Amino acid sequence: MEYRIEKDSLGEVKVPADKLYGAQSQRSIDNFPIGIEKMPKEVIEAFAVLKKAAALANNKLGVLDDVRMKAITQAADETLEGKLDGNFGLAVWQTGSGTQSNMNVNEVFANRANQILNDADNKVHPNNHVNKSQSSNDTFPTAMHITAVLLLEDSVLPALREFKNTLAKKSAQYMDLVKTGRTHLQDATPLTLGQEISGWVRMLERCEEMILSSLEYLRDLGLGGTATGTGLNAAVGFDVEVAAQIAGITGKNFKTAPNKFHSLTSKDELVFAHGALKALAADLLKIVNDIRWLAAGPRCSLGELTIPANEPGSSIMPGKINPTQCEAVSMVVAQVMGNDVTVGFAASQGNFELNVYMPVLIFNFIQSARLLADCMKAFNEKCAAGLEANEARINDLVSNSLMNVTALNPYIGYDKSAEIAKKAHKDGSTLKAAAMALGYLSEEEFEKYMDLKSMCAPKTVKVK
Repeated sequence: MEYRIEKDSLGEVKVPADKLYGAQSQRSIDNFPIGIEKMPKEVIEAFAVLKKAAALANNKLGVLDDVRMKAITQAADETLEGKLDGNFGLAVWQTGSGTQSNMNVNEVFANRANQILNDADNKVHPNNHVNKSQSSNDTFPTAMHITAVLLLEDSVLPALREFKNTLAKKSAQYMDLVKTGRTHLQDATPLTLGQEISGWVRMLERCEEMILSSLEYLRDLGLGGTATGTGLNAAVGFDVEVAAQIAGITGKNFKTAPNKFHSLTSKDELVFAHGALKALAADLLKIVNDIRWLAAGPRCSLGELTIPANEPGSSIMPGKINPTQCEAVSMVVAQVMGNDVTVGFAASQGNFELNVYMPVLIFNFIQSARLLADCMKAFNEKCAAGLEANEARINDLVSNSLMNVTALNPYIGYDKSAEIAKKAHKDGSTLKAAAMALGYLSEEEFEKYMDLKSMCAPKTVKVK
């Protein structure tokens, strides 16, 4: 491999000749050979957005010339287009402020800008020009917020809405199909399959609302606070202008944070947003667990739902179909729950004017958002869309449920109704047979009161 010599404030460093990064990037590669986890591409793309925005803002404010501004913005655009791939992605396990990743971008943009300009009299410097009016301490928090907003708005919410719409259609399709309700994994009063699914729909609606709420806090950007929140060495008005530029580039509603001291040291907004993702994960697990319970069988368990046969379920048992999509979602949920612990702990750390756990925090946030978006999309397409009710099985189970006796409470009271249920269970008979044997109801009265569909909604019973 061929090398070139790059210099920084600590001296000379050998850098691969085919790479655009410089001395500080190479030092990070050499000093942090930890794990295989690299800074996610979403963070690099967010840095490209903010560096472009910073160059435009600095130019507008008269502190960066047109020539350098255009070269830096071109480098940013090339990064967003994937043309500079292979020059980024330092280890996640680096300085807690993300300084090396900020400098990685600064160095790559400066060297690429110098290639573009090919002008010895107008050199672009990574610190003096690409990082102008900035510090790693305000750029990394800003990149985190940009990343989070783009992932939530462009990946998580669209996948959630598609899944929600599929379930809403299923709910409407089966709104009149009466089935056995279950509480404590035991038989309970009936409801319709559509009503049961409507609960899942509402879970997703509520999660959508919570994610949207968390987005409003993530729109605040700390860029312009520089090293400690004071804005030292930033042009006057840079914070407002750069936020406007970022909003224009992304098409998202970003704005400058009202208090940069908060933005640099606190990560509460990301904790809150990841909390909404954890709530989504919790509801997804409830939904897929319900589906795999209801689809259990197909002959020797509940068997009320039929799931799509996507692949053979066993290497030894022919014809077996397993709820694999449910299992994949449940594993994603386990990962998101673990990530939430890391996000919360990371946000609680750091001292005085800076949080120093930012790379691991955003790494876990990104993984949660990616996994949730992907698993909802896969589950929706490969399982939810193909869910079908086994109406014969549903009708058979609901007609034999002892808890249907609850319909008799308003007419003969709780104690007599309980006696009917116990006798039917002991004798292996029907509720009607037990009620008639005990002399509490005639056949005509039983048929009148035992209306399963009417049990699926409130009703007023006038007792004589």
